[in-house]
Amino acid sequence: MRTALFPGSFDPFHNGHLEIVETASRLFERVVVAPVLNPQKAPAMFSLDERRTMISSSVAHLSNVELTRGHGPLLVVDLAREVGADVIVKGLRVSSDAESELQQAQMNKAVSGLETVLLPCSSSYSFIASRWLRDFMSYGGSDRIGSLVPAPVCALVKEKYS
Repeated sequence: MRTALFPGSFDPFHNGHLEIVETASRLFERVVVAPVLNPQKAPAMFSLDERRTMISSSVAHLSNVELTRGHGPLLVVDLAREVGADVIVKGLRVSSDAESELQQAQMNKAVSGLETVLLPCSSSYSFIASRWLRDFMSYGGSDRIGSLVPAPVCALVKEKYS
C-alpha cells in the first residue's frame, strides 16, 4: 500500500490544502495528514487539537485519509517513517513556492531517501495562504473567509472569533 504524508501547519486549513489532500487521495492508497508546529512561523492562531478538528471534519468524505496526533517540532522525515509513509506530499501555490519546496525535498531525500511529490493547486486557490487568512481574522474579517475555507473550518472560525 502506497502511503503519502502531507505535513503542514494548516493554521488554518483552507481550500488549497483540501484540494491537495483530495488529489493525493486519488494518487495514493493511504494519505496521512499531519498538522505540525513550525517554530519558523508566527505563533499559531489555532491549537493543534483545533487544527485536527478542522481537518478531520473537512476530509471526512475521503475514506483513505487519516490524521496523525498533533506533533511539536519534529523532522518530517522521522514523522514519515513513524506513520509508514513512502512519500511526502507538498502543495505548490505559486512558482516561488517551488524553490523552497524543492530544496526541502532534496534535503529530505539526502538524509532519509524519501521522495517528495510536489502537487500544484489550481489557480482558483493559488492566492490563498494561511498567513493572509490569519491576518483577515485578527482584524475582524473572520466572517468574510467562507469561500476560502471548508465549511467546518468556517464554522470553527466563526465560533472562535465572533
